[in-house]
Amino acid sequence: MPTEDVSARFVDLDEWPTLDAVEAMYEGQLSAVAAVRPALASIARAVDDAAHGLRRGGRLVYAGAGTSGRVAVQDGAELPPTFDWPLDQLVFAMAGGPKALMRSAEGAEDDEADAAAKVEAAGIGADDVVIGLAASGATPYTVEFVRRSTARGAVTLGVANNPAAPLLAVARHPILIETGAEVLAGSTRMKAGTAQKVALNLFSTAVMIRLGRVYRGMMVHMQASNAKLHRRAESMVALITGCDEAAAAEALRQVDWDVKRAALVVNGMDPDTAGVLIDRHGGSLRRALAALEGADRASGAAGG
Repeated sequence: MPTEDVSARFVDLDEWPTLDAVEAMYEGQLSAVAAVRPALASIARAVDDAAHGLRRGGRLVYAGAGTSGRVAVQDGAELPPTFDWPLDQLVFAMAGGPKALMRSAEGAEDDEADAAAKVEAAGIGADDVVIGLAASGATPYTVEFVRRSTARGAVTLGVANNPAAPLLAVARHPILIETGAEVLAGSTRMKAGTAQKVALNLFSTAVMIRLGRVYRGMMVHMQASNAKLHRRAESMVALITGCDEAAAAEALRQVDWDVKRAALVVNGMDPDTAGVLIDRHGGSLRRALAALEGADRASGAAGG
C-alpha cells in the first residue's frame, strides 16, 4: 500500500538539517496538490450528479475515520457560514463519534456494525450525497458506510489515495488521488490529508456554484452575521447593482442582510417579491436578474 511504504529517500530524515527536512516536507505538500489534477474530471461528474438531489432537499453526508474523518468535518463545517448551507442538510458520520475529532479513536475505524447503524439512523436516501474519505481506501467503517449508502440509492463519493482500494469499488463516484509514499511512512495527515482537503474544497465549492450560491465570483449566499460580513455584503450589493454602499446597506437591512434579495430590492422590487423571484429561479441571482431585466424591457416596449 503506497501510503504505508517507507521511502528510501527519507530513511535518514531524522539526521537531516532542519531546513532540509522542512523543504522535503514542503515539496511533498506541493506534490499532493498536483496529484489532484488527474481526478478533476471525476470530481466534476460527482458535482453535477450531487446537485440534482441537493436541490430536492438532500443532505451532504461526510463519513470517515481518523485524519480523513477530521478533514471531512473541517470541509463540511465551513459550508453553513460561507454559503448559508442549512444545518439540517449536513450530516457528520465520524467513526467513534464527535469525541474522535479531538481524541484518537483508532479502533472505531474497524467497526462496520457502527457504520451500518449510522446509515440506518440517518435514513440515507436517494437525494443524499455521501462523501467517504480514507487514505488507505480500505478503512472498514468508511467502506461499509459508503457501500450501504450506495445500495440505498444515494450519490456516493469515495476518496482514496491508493489504487484498487475497496472504497473506490463501492462508490458511485470513485475519486483516486495517488499521493504515493509519505515523507513519514503512514503519516497520511501529510500528503494524503492535504490532497483530500483540496479535493473537498473543489467539490463542495463547485456544488455551491451549481446550486446558485455564487454569483460573479462572490459568496452571495453567505451568512452576514457580524460587522465584517455586513461590510462585505454592502460591497457585494454595491458592486452587483452599481449603487453606493449606503443604498446597499439600506436594502440589506430590509431583507435581513440577504445579498441576493437586496440586489433585487435596489432594482426596485419589494422584499417579498424579490424572494419569490429568486426561489422561482432555483436560488440563482443571475437568472433572477435576467428575468427582471427582461420584464423591464417588455414593460418599456409596451409603454412605448
